[in-house]
Amino acid sequence: MRRPHQVGLSAAAFAIVAVIAVGALSQGLQQSSPRLTGPTTPMENVQAPALADPVTDDVRKMRNYPEQPPVIPHSITGYQLSLNTNRCLECHRRQFTEASGAPMISVTHFMDRDFQVLADVAPRRYFCLQCHVPQTEARPLVDNSFVDMTKTGGGN
Repeated sequence: MRRPHQVGLSAAAFAIVAVIAVGALSQGLQQSSPRLTGPTTPMENVQAPALADPVTDDVRKMRNYPEQPPVIPHSITGYQLSLNTNRCLECHRRQFTEASGAPMISVTHFMDRDFQVLADVAPRRYFCLQCHVPQTEARPLVDNSFVDMTKTGGGN
């Protein structure tokens, strides 16, 4: 049976080893992970770069993977999206799509977390910009070698 002071020493030794291991691991991650923010040091105050110009051609873009939320192919500058107002729904809500020509929001947006169908957009799907982003002509932050499965011979 261990004495109380032996347990305390074991816990202290374990804590020291854990701190050293975490420090070494974080140093290794910093060196092996690509930087996405540029040459500035983390937490330094720097001016944000200008936003890239939005694509405004209203042409639907092909999705890169199944279940990808569609990107927004038009400018949303000045759109109000708050608890009381959602400008996106003025065109994309089911009853307005015929007049606007906009695609209707997915039926999944009318389901609550228990998959019960609601009469209107579910509260958890109300804030469109949680998943959908405006398409821009921005240059990728990191190189991307993604190739769609249909181009590699895996799909039809």
